[in-house]
Amino acid sequence: MSCSPRTLLVILALAVAGAHPAAGANASPSIGPHGALPAVNIGPAKVAWREFRFNDGHTGFNPLETILDVTNVPSLELDFQAQLGEAVFSSSPAVVGGVVYIGSSDGTLWAFPADGCEDSVCSVPLWKSAPLGRMIDSPTVANGVVYVGSQTSADSNDGKLSAFAAAGCGKAVCEPLWQGAAGKDAILESSPTVAGNWVYIGAFDGLLYAFPAHGCGATLCAPAWVGVTGGTIESTPTVSGGVVYVGSDDGFLYAFAANGCGRHSCQATWRGTLGTPKLVSSVFDSTPAVLDGVVYIGSAHALAAFNAAGCGGGGDCKPIWQAVDNTQFFGGSPAIANGRIYIGLESTVAVYSADGCGAAVCDPLWLLTAAGGGAAVASSPTIANGVVYAGRNTGEVLAWSAEPCGEFTCDAIWSGFINEQIVSSSPTVIDGKLYIGSADDGLPEERSGTLYAFGLPR
Repeated sequence: MSCSPRTLLVILALAVAGAHPAAGANASPSIGPHGALPAVNIGPAKVAWREFRFNDGHTGFNPLETILDVTNVPSLELDFQAQLGEAVFSSSPAVVGGVVYIGSSDGTLWAFPADGCEDSVCSVPLWKSAPLGRMIDSPTVANGVVYVGSQTSADSNDGKLSAFAAAGCGKAVCEPLWQGAAGKDAILESSPTVAGNWVYIGAFDGLLYAFPAHGCGATLCAPAWVGVTGGTIESTPTVSGGVVYVGSDDGFLYAFAANGCGRHSCQATWRGTLGTPKLVSSVFDSTPAVLDGVVYIGSAHALAAFNAAGCGGGGDCKPIWQAVDNTQFFGGSPAIANGRIYIGLESTVAVYSADGCGAAVCDPLWLLTAAGGGAAVASSPTIANGVVYAGRNTGEVLAWSAEPCGEFTCDAIWSGFINEQIVSSSPTVIDGKLYIGSADDGLPEERSGTLYAFGLPR
């Protein structure tokens, strides 16, 4: 596999460091060759955070949070930690039915009680997966099944999509119900997206893979169809209005018919151009966010907004508007709430009007900053109940008011400390708790991976 400079940095960092039913006790997971043996009584939750970026549109906005707000977020404190395997890199928690799921970079999917255990550090999960290969994407839970991507094993770089019973298997370690073969290159940050009868995921070979969400009745399933792009894929697919959108590192947003094209290999119905003619802007791990007929996506040097229907006649489409920075890097995926877009820009979070500015290129409305800056915000922002949350590679998860402060730079209202510098996981905010993955550099590497949960004082 040929690696981009950023992917080499990812590897070095690893070395050092939609509406679907919730998975409940009565859910019916896909039945694969290993069967489904639910062993954990997973009760209904107030809200389900079932996938990366929260909802089908991947907007990163939880409009149902009612506990945490700008008045009490400054009082957040560490509620509990869950001890995993190796460090968490990029994998962001899913919380469904009172269970929190997250992947660690050694290729293990973990399931812990969302309310923690009797101790401040939880070391025994409800269940965990059998060892897979390198895992840095986020789990998705739908219809009683939890999906996650990875390498095949420590000895094989082939991409694999794995599907597990969300309630476990009656054992401490669970095998997949089934797996999907996703090419000869690893699945990196691209996380599974479930829509209709399909589960979609991108791989580093530049292909978007589509599998039947219920598997194929065998241990290993071939994709039903693939979408072809011109670069590597680290972006998570987003499905809206019968179209699946995904970013590629060739500097384009791709749009495919969500049901395929009637052939095994499908071409995009249209592409969106990112950056400028003189500067190709790779998407890296930015995930498209779709709202009100517009697709927003970040890339190395541009945030762009496209008409979700394309520009007519197929081919390449220009953005409705974009924000371009030729010297600084955008990071992570855009979050959208109340007419504004929030996205990492170097060590800050930049805020833009979702409607643009009336010109082709727009400047930020304001920047969210915090003391001790300089390190990147590689974590995608999350918005809930008037608060913006993001991790920063200073060993912190930060929170700001989502509203302007009257100045161009607005300071954080809270910072929570992580015992590891790299915080590339994105915050999950649900039912009064904030969950995020990283590591604890005080522990041996093979068990340094840590899920951090913050809450209000009890």
